[in-house]
This record gives sequence, C-alpha cells and structure tokens, in this order.
Amino acid sequence: MDGEEARVHLSSILMGPRHPQGRSAKVMVWVGLCWALFQLWMASPLSEMFEVLALNQARTRSLHLAFAVLLAFLAFPATRRSPVDRLPLGDRLLAVLAALSAGYLWLFYASVTAHTGNPRDFEIVAAVVGVTLLLEATRRVLGLPMVVLALVLLGYILFGEYMPEMIAHQSASVGKTMNHLWLTTEGVFGVALGVSAGLIFLFVLFGALLETAGAGSYFIRSAVALLGHMRGGPAKAAVVASAATGMISGSSITNVVTTGPLTIPLIKRVGYPAEKAAAIEVAASVNGQVMPPVMGAAAFLMVEYVGVAYIDVLKHALISAMVSYLGLLYIVHLEAVKGDLRGLPKRASPVWQRSLGNFSIGFMGIAFVLAVVSFGGALVHALLPDLSFVVMAVVLLLAYALLLRMSASHVTAINAADVPITRLPEVGPTLRSGMHYLLPVGALVWNLVVEKMQPTRAAFWATAFLGLIVLTQRPLLAWYRGEGFSSAAAWRGLQDLIEGLASGARNMVTVAIATATAGILVGTLTLTGVGLAMTDLVTALSGGNIIVMLGLVAMICLVLGTGLPTTASYIVVSTLMAPVIVSIGAQNGLLVPLIAAHLFVFYFGLMADITPPVGLASYAAASIAVADPIRTGVVAFRYSMRMALLPFMFVLNPQLLLIDVHGVAHTMLTVASAALAGFAFISVNQAWLLVRSTILERLVMLVAVFMLFHPGMFLDPLLDPYQKLQGAAAEKALVEAPNGAQMRVFFSGMTLEGKAVERGVLLALGARASSAELRLLHSGIDAERSEAGFLVNSVTFGGHASKVGIEQGFRIDAVEIASARLSKEWMFLPALALIGWVVWRQWRRKKAGAAAMAPHAAI
Repeated sequence: MDGEEARVHLSSILMGPRHPQGRSAKVMVWVGLCWALFQLWMASPLSEMFEVLALNQARTRSLHLAFAVLLAFLAFPATRRSPVDRLPLGDRLLAVLAALSAGYLWLFYASVTAHTGNPRDFEIVAAVVGVTLLLEATRRVLGLPMVVLALVLLGYILFGEYMPEMIAHQSASVGKTMNHLWLTTEGVFGVALGVSAGLIFLFVLFGALLETAGAGSYFIRSAVALLGHMRGGPAKAAVVASAATGMISGSSITNVVTTGPLTIPLIKRVGYPAEKAAAIEVAASVNGQVMPPVMGAAAFLMVEYVGVAYIDVLKHALISAMVSYLGLLYIVHLEAVKGDLRGLPKRASPVWQRSLGNFSIGFMGIAFVLAVVSFGGALVHALLPDLSFVVMAVVLLLAYALLLRMSASHVTAINAADVPITRLPEVGPTLRSGMHYLLPVGALVWNLVVEKMQPTRAAFWATAFLGLIVLTQRPLLAWYRGEGFSSAAAWRGLQDLIEGLASGARNMVTVAIATATAGILVGTLTLTGVGLAMTDLVTALSGGNIIVMLGLVAMICLVLGTGLPTTASYIVVSTLMAPVIVSIGAQNGLLVPLIAAHLFVFYFGLMADITPPVGLASYAAASIAVADPIRTGVVAFRYSMRMALLPFMFVLNPQLLLIDVHGVAHTMLTVASAALAGFAFISVNQAWLLVRSTILERLVMLVAVFMLFHPGMFLDPLLDPYQKLQGAAAEKALVEAPNGAQMRVFFSGMTLEGKAVERGVLLALGARASSAELRLLHSGIDAERSEAGFLVNSVTFGGHASKVGIEQGFRIDAVEIASARLSKEWMFLPALALIGWVVWRQWRRKKAGAAAMAPHAAI
C-alpha cells in the first residue's frame, strides 16, 4: 500500500451543497470535526473531571451556534448562481462575522452579565448584526418561510401598538428587543437551542455514525428480505425501513431521500402506480418522526417544555406510533389486495433445509442481541449495581466481536445503501450481515431505562461505542476473513469515523439554525405576551366548542408548520398553540394533559410535510417516483388520515397516551383496542375490509371506531365520570392516589398580572407520600392545609406544576376522582359486535362472489 492509499481524504467528505476542493474543503471538514468533538467533550464526564471547557449553559449555546452559522455560510451558497466549487471571499467574511456575533456570549459572558438589562451600544450593534446574519443563514439553509415568520415577529415586537386591538401591545425599542433576543437566554439562546446543543446534537451524531457504518442499508435490505415476497412486499418493507431509519435521520424529508431511491422503484415494480408508490414512502417517512426513541428530536424538546422524564415522553407516544405504523402496513396491504398486486419473486433454493437454517440463524442472532442488551443488562444491574456499567461494557464488546465474526462471510460491502435491490435478498445472510448495528441502539436504551442515566450521558456512551464500531469493523472483518491486519482497512475505518463525525455536524447545521431562529418566536412570546392573545382569538372563533377549537388549532399548526423542518415546526406550534389547547380546554371542563397538547400540535405540524400544495416530503418523493407532486400529496394525506384522527382522540381520551393506565391487563387492553380502532378506521377510509364496503358498513365501522378510541364519549353523558372532593376527602384522595397519577385538581387565585383565575388542571403527583402536603411537594408545590383548601406558598421553577399554570398564592379548592360506575371499557363489547356484523356481511358477499366465479373459472 502506497502513501496515497493510506491517507485520509478529508477533501472527499461532503459538508453541504457547496463542494470546494483542496484547502477550502479541508477547512470545512475540520470545522465540522471540531464541532462534533466539542459536543462530545461537553457530554462526556471528562469535562467535569478535568474542568476543561466546563462551560455554563449560555456559553455552550453561544459556541454551538457559532459553529452552526460558520458552517452555514461556508457550506451553503447565497443563491443558485453562486459558485459551488470554491469559497467566495464574501462568504468567508460573513462566516467569520456571523461566528463572532453568535459567539459573543461565549467571549464576553462576564461583561454582558455584569450589566444585565442595560446593554451597551456596542452590544446592541453586535446583536443586530447577529440577528441579521442568523436570518441570512436561515434563508440559505431552510429557505424563506422561516425567515418571513421571524421578520413578522420582529415587526410585531417593534410595532405592537399599531396592531389590531386583540393582539396589540406596548412596542419595544430596538435596544430592548435585541437585548432580549440575543443577550439573554430568553430568545435565540433559549431552551430550544440548549436542547440542540445538548441532546439533539448527540442523537443526530449517533444517527450519522449509524448511517456511515452501513446500518441504513442494513435496515432497508433486512426489511425487503423479510417482507419483499408478500403482497405489496416492497411497500411494506418501505414502511418498516422508515420506522428503523426514522431514529437515524430525525427528518421527514431526509427519510424520503434516504430510503426512497431504493424503495420507490421497488414499490412501482410490483404494480403500484407512481403516485401511490411515492405517497407510501411519504407516509412512512413522516411516521418516522413519531417513532420513539428520537421522534424527530421533538422528544428531547418535550422533556424541557412539558417537564416530564424522557422515558415518559416515549411511553406516552408509544401507542400512537404503533397505531400509525401498523395502520400504514394495513393500508399497503389493502391497496395490494384491491389491485391484486404481488411481491418480489422468491429466490429458488435447491435445499429447503438450508433456507430454513439461514432464516433461523438470523432470527436467533437478533434474539441473542436483544437478550444480551435487555434481560442480560437488567440481570447484571440487579446483581452488581455498582459494577453493572463496566460489566455490560465488557459484555457488549464481546458481543460485538462475536456478531461481527458471524457476519464476516455475509458482508459484501459496507455503505451499499445506493446499490439498487433487483432481487429478493436471502433472509438469513441478510439478517446476520449487520446484527452488530443493533448493539449501540440497545446500549442507548439500556442506559436510559436500566441505568437511568441522563439522556445526554446515555447518548454519549452509545455514540462512543458506535464510534468504536465504525473505526474497527473494517480491519476486524479483514482479520476474520484471514487477510491478517490490513492497514488499508484500518485507514478506511478512520476515514469512516471522520466522515461520520463530519456528517453529524453537517446534519446539525439545519437543526441548530432552525432552533436558534425559532428562539425568536419564543422571545416574542415572553416579551409581548402574544400567547394570551392567541388564546383569546381561538376562543372567540371557536365559541368555546372543544372540537371546533381543536380543529382551528390543527389548521393553524398546518399553516405554521409549512416549509419548516421537524424540530423548528414543533417549537413554533408548541410555543403558540399548546397553551391554547390546555387553557381553552380547562375553561370548558376538559382537562388536557400538557403532554397531550404538545403531541397534538406536533402531529399536525408534521402533517404540513404531507399536505399539498407545499408538502415538502411529497415533493421529494414525487421527484424520485416521477409523479405529480400535488396528486402525491393528496394520496399521502389520505394514507395519513389516522394521524389526523389520533391527536383528537388522545386529547379527548388521554388513556391512549397510557395516562392513568395501571397494570399489565389494563395496558394490553388499551393497546389492543387502539390498534383495532386504527385498523377499523383505515377500513372506513379505504372503503374495503374483505370486499368493497357499502356506505352503511362504513358508517357502522365509524361508530365502532369512536367506541374503541373514546368509549367515554358514549358513557359519560349517561353517568358522571368524576366525583368532586373537598376538605378531608380531597386530602385523603391526594395521599391514596397511585404513583405517577394524574390528579384532576381545581384551583383559584390571582395571577402575577392581576387576573383572577378559577379552573382545573391535570397535576402529575409523582411518588406516594404519607401526607397530602408531601405529595404536593413531590409535584413541585409547597402548600399548607387551610380551612378553604391548600394554600400554595411556592412553586418549583420549571417544574410540572409551574408549566400547567399554578402560581404562588393560588388555592387548591378541590380534586376529582373517578366515580364508582360501570367501567367505560365495557363499551368495547358493542364495538366488537358492530365490527363483527360488518365482517359477517362482507364474508357472505365474498363467498357469494367466489361461488359465482367458480363456473366461469371451470369453463
């Protein structure tokens, strides 16, 4: 091997739309690498151990954004006519100026905090330059929609007194505006950018390393190998592959352009029209954003915005994600049945025992991986709690070596994601070729669930393990194949690691710029109080009707989410619209859990990626399928209708988010009823079950859907579901409520703004305690018992109680508990009877049709 072969080719690593050569390319890669290494260092225990670069939150966010805008101006051309093969001098100067402006808090933090609220003229100038260049970076990276939204908000801050009466406010000066947005942590450098700098970067880096290692190709080919031979098999494989790659990309459009070039041609090949093939990929890719554990990075933001643990967010999102994906598989199957479509032809195998053996060994390997990470990890933690991390680290390394040895004879090429699939892959060899990719994912979940690490630290260790795999898999494969130590393979592994780190930084530019610009919206809300105006506006338009209110919020989220990436869309819609749902619901007797409101707006913000005429994911898939984008968007929206129904249902029935669901039996019943309701709704939407459905059958099925999704809709008007308690009875109910229960609490008082309030909230009680005062303290409320109720002395800042609107000085007047009445789950029985009636009718028609066709077939 000569020196050229041994060199790591930094100039070959793509860092964005611009592809310069030579020194400029290396500079861009080195910026990305430094950013990735900085983020890893901040997440590691080493920064605290050695007290090197142990920065506070504000300085960390400032340096995070400095890296992002630097890469944005270097990697993204200003216009379509700008050169892409070199770095113009103007862009270099803008990149440095933007980085210095973004890094102002990092450089001069002590000076800024010394006169908080009274910025100097130079600081205001730096803020104006910073905001201006941030918006220009946003235009280059994300396009005009988010820039226009930010400019509208800035205009609203500066000229609020000239706005219509309902949304008018006292205008702010330029100095006050820039100080609030740029020199504090209330605007650009707020919570959203903090989550980007902490959690999101690590998970995006984790996904980039998985993709570089070859996991993306492995997931796609495994899905095709398992499902490709079934009716509409490639379409089903696209759904499963998008579920797997959804945790890698964190973006609907990225999902489409990653899996689409492989899956869309396969879907078309088995007979699906171009629009349907593209629509299936769009629906599957958007579903990837609701799939735990990443959920388009929104899960990490929900932790901060809702004030619940990361694991709880995943638990609440589980049923809706499951219904979404199983439902899409069912849609694909119905389309295949209606069109009499088949899958890919099975491979000819002369010895069936060999095929069965390969299949069994593949599944046994996957089962081994899952057993090591889940059961083995839990057992080690129980037996050796102090040494469990070290022991599991050794076990995972040994498992990696073993699984890689098993795959050595089946890996033909790593990173073969762009190689078309022209025939059905063999199941056993395909599954065995990349089972070691499951280990870092399992390690991540194990750290979160068993070790109960902070998400940032859990992601760091999982990413470090994955980095080791990327670095060593090529030389180890060469060793296992009997080639000995290969320096070429070792250098290629180093190239892969560098490429993965740089790719993670490249992918983070979009997220960091989006979260920073979305901070302008958050700053506008805290500076002007526009959130209250939005509540008043929706209240006036809806007339207090809950369903109309939810419909209006859904439409506003569709508009606000247009053209925005997943993370930015969630920040925008949750900041403006989630409080509206909670507030208006409470005013009209519907106590909506905060997580339900956030998931509602998140789902409809995602639907903007589908909905014509601007659904960007639909345009991306249509370009791959050579289909009409508007028709693709219409079909994809129809395929995603269950995602439009589900948010309404879990707002009205929080049990679909596994809230107030206790015990294994109750959980299984809730999951099964939700899954059946999803399938029934799809049958209504597709007008097909066993055969084509009549209008009467569709109406009957729709009634069954609502019985399964929201049984209380039929029972609550007949029997009051709740009993209000006060005094000693309320105190007893607080003490006896189960761990983590959501208690219906009613309070009254005067807000800090001097507005009298009297409404209810769903309060997460946390762990059980011996007294009501201690129980409330666990929930973030320091209260004392009085004759009229519990008087709130203080509320923990940033806790769940403060997020649902409880303030110091409020009085808790009463609580509500479930009434002793017939369980609403009994409504499932008539729902099953209605579905059974429809199945019976269609079975008779199908049987009659088959009998009528028999004589013709004989002739």
